[in-house]
Amino acid sequence: MAGGPQSGERFRGRAAISAQRGRHPADRHFAVQRITCHANLRVSECLIAYDGVPSYSVSIMEFADQHVMHETQYFADLAKRMPGRTIAGA
Repeated sequence: MAGGPQSGERFRGRAAISAQRGRHPADRHFAVQRITCHANLRVSECLIAYDGVPSYSVSIMEFADQHVMHETQYFADLAKRMPGRTIAGA
């Protein structure tokens, strides 16, 4: 399962998830910032640029038998950049 609580979307099964992600119209670039693991949970923090506009993404994945059993993604637009700071990697 994958989707975002903000949009209420839910996708079940590898084919449905792959199809949804593959048809996204934006030019996308991903940069993994950090992955945290504990037991059967993985949390990844990413910087994603959609058509050059950066945003943050957090993905929480639950594993069983080395397979993702559940995934929830959260997306946040960036606030104003601090003077003198750049966001590299996306």
